[in-house]
This record gives sequence, structure tokens and C-alpha cells, in this order.
Amino acid sequence: MRIGVVYPQTEFPPDPSVAREYAQTAENLGYHHLLAYDHVLGANPDRPGGWHGPYTHTDPFLEPFTLFSFLAGLTQRIEFATGILILPQRQTALVAKQAAMVDVLSNGRLRLGVGIGWSAVEYEALNQNFRTRGRRVEEQIEVLNRLWTEPLVTFSGRWHTLSDAGINPMPVQQPIPIWLGGHHENVLRRVAKYGAGWMPNYRTAAEVFPQLDKLDGYLEEAGRNRADIGLEARLHYSDGEEVWQERLAEWQAVPATHITINTMRAGLQSPQEHISAITRFAEIVGLSS
Repeated sequence: MRIGVVYPQTEFPPDPSVAREYAQTAENLGYHHLLAYDHVLGANPDRPGGWHGPYTHTDPFLEPFTLFSFLAGLTQRIEFATGILILPQRQTALVAKQAAMVDVLSNGRLRLGVGIGWSAVEYEALNQNFRTRGRRVEEQIEVLNRLWTEPLVTFSGRWHTLSDAGINPMPVQQPIPIWLGGHHENVLRRVAKYGAGWMPNYRTAAEVFPQLDKLDGYLEEAGRNRADIGLEARLHYSDGEEVWQERLAEWQAVPATHITINTMRAGLQSPQEHISAITRFAEIVGLSS
């Protein structure tokens, strides 16, 4: 099982030296991947109609492609993963270009986790339709895969028209692996049909078991099986050492292919405390560089 870290951006200052130290420390400790969350905008909770999301305009988010491009030149091995990029609120060809550039600059170290998101405020600001995001993401994945593997693409769909055009340079990975986040049954269908992996946000392995039978059925319909996809779980540093060990064992039994430790919302007060936390976790689970 490959173990990674969640970049704790909502609790970090927007300081490039902090980003560098954190990523290099994680790589030196032997972590496999660094995962970053994605939000373009945060809403004011005092706005007309109120706001009930887990983040507001006071929570900082670094744009993942920009962050990964910066860190690509400062690291050698660690993989970069979006967890998740809210794909339907973005222009697909631009995402294809940006992701390809990160993949080139990191020498093939990008894993693109995507989902449809929950913030209608972001969709409105980015001039995209919140209500059609589930249907649009499937066409987006098809367009991305073609742009990453074909020098010239001609495509005519409901939301996309490409007339004999392509991106250059193309990514190192052809295609870049697309993982899907979320829990809805439609997400399971998309994972089975399109995905290189699934990123559910369940807190325990027990929560995922009822969904795996459904996923297996959809995979069989698509001519695939569980061995064809990855499964990524999350651990929360705030749960404590005893719980980490139990849940690691539970997820290994599923089996999960990846697991990512999140040190946010654990009462840590500084970047150095987050770095100490991932150092402690690495020692406890026996990571080695």
C-alpha cells in the first residue's frame, strides 16, 4: 500500500519556502505521494442566503497545478495527486494542457483525481452550469484522454467541439491516470467505465464494503475487474496512533492501494508542527526513504 500526505494548505501560510520544506521532507521520509485539495473561490458565510459549506473565503487554497509545477523542480520522486480537482467547473482543453505541463515538468509524476464538487458559488463565478456537472464530467474525461494520447483530435459532443487540434507537448504518461472522487452510485459507474482509481472519502474501511459489491458489478459490465483500478483511503492524524494502526490494517485488508494521512484539523499550530506530525507518522508506520 502506497502512503502519502495531504498538503495542509488551509493551515499553511502562502509561503514558497514552507511548500518547499514540506514537500522535500515528505519525499525524504519516503512518502509516495503528496495530495492537494482544490477550491478556486470561497464564499462569505454572511452572504444573502447564507452558506453552509465546510470552507469559506477565509480558508486559503493554493491552485493545484501551480503548486505542483513549483514543487516538480524541487523534488525527484514524490507523486503529485489532486484530491480532487473539480473538473466540470473548468475548461476541459485548458485542464488537459495544464495537467500535461505538470506531468512533463515532474517527469510523469501526476495523478489526476477529479470530481464534480458541491459549491454552486464556484460554478456561477466560473460561468459553468452546476446542474449538468455530472453529465458533463463524463464527456470531459473522454476529451482529456484523447488530448493526452492523440496529436490531433476531432471531436463533436454535447459540450465540446475540437476541430483537428491538439496539445503540444503531450504528457509523459499517455494518458495521465484519472481517479474519481465521491460516493454516489453514478461515481461508481464512472470509476468502472473511465477510472484508473477511486478516491472515496470514507473514514473507515467498513463504510466502503457495501459499495465494493456495486463497483464490482459495474466493473464486470465494463469488462474490467478490481485489479484494474486503484483505491485510495484517508487517515486523519487527529484520530491518534492507536486508531491509525487499526485503520491501516483494515484498509490493507480491503485492499486499498493508496492511503493518505491528513494532518489538518488536528490542532497543529504551525507548518513545523505539521512537518513533525508527518515525521512521527512515518516513523510509526515504518516508512523509509
